[in-house]
Amino acid sequence: METDPKRLAKTCTATRLIFLVCGLGISSWAPMVPYAKDRLALHDAHLGILLLFLGGGALVMMPASGVLASRFGSRIVILVSALVIALTLPLLLILDSGIAMAAALMLFGAGIGSIDVAMNAQAVQVQNLYGRPIMSSLHGLYSVGGLLGALGLGFLIKTGLEPIPAAIGIAVLLIIIAVSQYRYLFSFSEERAVVAQFYSPSAGTATGSRYQWLRGTVLFLGFLSFAVFLGEGAVLDWSAVFLRDNKGVSQEFSGVGYAAFSIAMAFVRLTGDKLVERWNNKLIVVGGSLVAALGFAITVFCTGIYWVLIGYALLGVGAANIVPIFFSDGGKLRGIPPTVSIPVITTLGYAGQLAGPALLGIIAHRFSLEAAFGCLAVLFVWVAIAYFFKR
Repeated sequence: METDPKRLAKTCTATRLIFLVCGLGISSWAPMVPYAKDRLALHDAHLGILLLFLGGGALVMMPASGVLASRFGSRIVILVSALVIALTLPLLLILDSGIAMAAALMLFGAGIGSIDVAMNAQAVQVQNLYGRPIMSSLHGLYSVGGLLGALGLGFLIKTGLEPIPAAIGIAVLLIIIAVSQYRYLFSFSEERAVVAQFYSPSAGTATGSRYQWLRGTVLFLGFLSFAVFLGEGAVLDWSAVFLRDNKGVSQEFSGVGYAAFSIAMAFVRLTGDKLVERWNNKLIVVGGSLVAALGFAITVFCTGIYWVLIGYALLGVGAANIVPIFFSDGGKLRGIPPTVSIPVITTLGYAGQLAGPALLGIIAHRFSLEAAFGCLAVLFVWVAIAYFFKR
């Protein structure tokens, strides 16, 4: 496929902004969690069960969005998903019924899951045409969105704006970005041309078995993503509660832990493409996993808020380039196009985000939230060992 450099640059910019939309949308939920917990009078175990619905919505829609993207193109999936996220977000601040909240979280999660699959499929195609690593910087915009969402809502509320108008303002911003960037994303025909170029039938890539997703390499990357997403989901869903209930941070600024995580992750991801070019993937994944494990340990065992924030920052630094590398690995598998591999990796990843909040809630209710975070440190050590021995 011959692509005009200016057109490719616009597509790359549009893809970056869609990553921003996804990060901004999901992280805006982080400071809402304590409000939901208090409004619905939930203890930790019940909150963990409620949070299952967010991951459940994502998990249900991820395989479906891969099929939809293959048939209609990823950009239409991106647009519809962004609208679902934006329209659902304000509801998470006003619903006072557990059943209604569960339904809204499931719909919200479905939008997050769908846009995640579609934007990563689009990103792999853009990276293939560029011929050099750009995945880390794309995910860096996701982390920038995470920073803006975690701090933005709390800041607007602190300045006197009511929570619901603040959430509506963020929702409007998401809609504006998604609609304005839609035409710059690859169309369905352009995506098919890229697939034909990089996954030609002669290479056995475009016409492989319908069970390509069962390949061991795909499942291996998927299960590692499960572990990493579980850890990242814990920071998203539990950091605000952890800081408020265990570290004495005021509710308005309880999103500061996720913000520290997102700042560090954004910085490393925005410069991560050069690191990927300079170092090998194994060094980045193994080293990053161990740094993330150290971050969890500091967060658990240190009492001073500044040490805790350093722990969250180390989590962001360590985890920053792990998932982008998994997606890049999935996009380069012989015989498997990204419309097959990316949905598998993201689905298994979000299965971790589905299981994680509930599991942490059960551990926290039975033991403590510190014990739950300690288990995540051990999990990241396992990721380091598994990837180190990957062939």
